[in-house]
Formats: sequence, structure tokens, C-alpha cells
Amino acid sequence: MARSSRRPAASNPRDELIQLAVDLDLTTLADALPALLDRAEKDSSSFTEFGLSLFRTEATARKTRRLERGLKRSHLGVVEGLDGFDFAARPALEARVVKELFNCRFVEEHRNILCLGRPGLGKTRVAKAIVHAACLAGYSVLSVLAAEMLEDLHASQADRTFKRALRRYVKPAVLLLDEFGYEPFSSEATNYLFRVVSARHRQGSIVLTANTGFTKWKNLFPSEATAVATADRLVDGATILRFTGKSFRQPRDIVGAPLED
Repeated sequence: MARSSRRPAASNPRDELIQLAVDLDLTTLADALPALLDRAEKDSSSFTEFGLSLFRTEATARKTRRLERGLKRSHLGVVEGLDGFDFAARPALEARVVKELFNCRFVEEHRNILCLGRPGLGKTRVAKAIVHAACLAGYSVLSVLAAEMLEDLHASQADRTFKRALRRYVKPAVLLLDEFGYEPFSSEATNYLFRVVSARHRQGSIVLTANTGFTKWKNLFPSEATAVATADRLVDGATILRFTGKSFRQPRDIVGAPLED
């Protein structure tokens, strides 16, 4: 007689409940069941209240796991947030406008956010805080240095994985391109950048930080025409945050005589 592959029945209802939760891949609920049952018996909870506690426990755990996975995949790294950020030192930057972006409507509307200003003014900090808010809201996010993205796309041409690499930067709901235009773009890099920007135009949001304003962007591209074609798509419907004032970055000590010009 063939041996049955069925699992032996649990010795009591509590064990069977835990076993069923495990079988249904409700791992958090399985661990929490004993405490939830004890509390329900102690508080004489209604069936509805007890059922809600079961589903809330598992739903909260799954939401937390999704968030943790999303943050890991985002490559955001350390996010300082805006607590303590000195908006008074940035006269052209309104705190109200920046904080309004935390509602992530720009993601739903597939709009870009361009953070422009000299180095050391807090562009990356603000950009990361906005993108982090989008991640917390459940949107897919990817953060990358502009130069690293272009290097990755260029390398993908060699092993014929360009389409897959391009999808990596087109698929997320929000793409943070940090340090845009740190150095001039080659003709190949310009093509890769245009492919990404065009594919995301009105389809996904780009949050971009750049150390130069639009008037100098033409110096970053091989020709003014390519600069206009790329900038036109980035600016279309975008929110532009201008960073002015003195740099937050200051030396701790200055030793020695001033350098000659």
C-alpha cells in the first residue's frame, strides 16, 4: 500500500492554524498567531476584530518588506532628509515648494524635477529627500551618478546587452540622475543620454542635479542642436529648483599662507 504524502494532522487547533499559515506562506502571521490568539481570548475580541488583527499583521509585514526591497534597489545610500536644512541660506528656494513635492504628484504626472546651482548648495540632499519620499510612497526608484549610467550603457554595447541596460534606467518610476554635466559629454554619451531622456519623456520622472544652468549646457554637448534636443525634453513640464547662496561646505582648519593667484 502506497504511503500517503499528506502531512499528519496537527495535534490541536492552534498548531493547525500555525501550520496552515505556513502552508499559505503567511510567515509573519504564523509567528504572531500565538500572541494574537492569547490577546483575543484575554480581550474577548469579536470575530471581526480578531480577523482584522490577523490580516493587518500580515499586510503590515509585507508592506515593510516591499519598502525594504525598494530602498535597497534604489541605491539611494544615506538620505539626510530636510530636518535642519537651512532654507534661509537659499533665498531662491521656497521650503513650501520643495515640501509640496513630497506628495509625489510629480511622479503620477510623469514630470521632472531639475535641481540647478553651484556645488555645495544642497542639491543632492534635497533631490534624495524627494526621491526617498517617492520610494516610501511605493514607487520604484533608482539613483545613479549621470557619468556612471553613461559608462554602464557604453559598456553594455560591448557585450550586446544595451537594450537590457537601457531598460534598467527607463523602467523605474523615478530616476535620480546626480551630478549631471560634471564633465562634457562625448558624442556617444550624448546619444545614450538622449535615448534615456526620450524614453522617459512623459512616461517617467527624472530628478536631476546639475552644477550649471541651462545657458551653459550647450558647452556640455558636441553641438547646440543636441543640447537643445535633450534639454527640451528635460524641461518640458518640469519643476525647476534654483539653488543660490554660499556653500554649506567649509574647511575645518586653514593652515599656512594664502596661495598666490
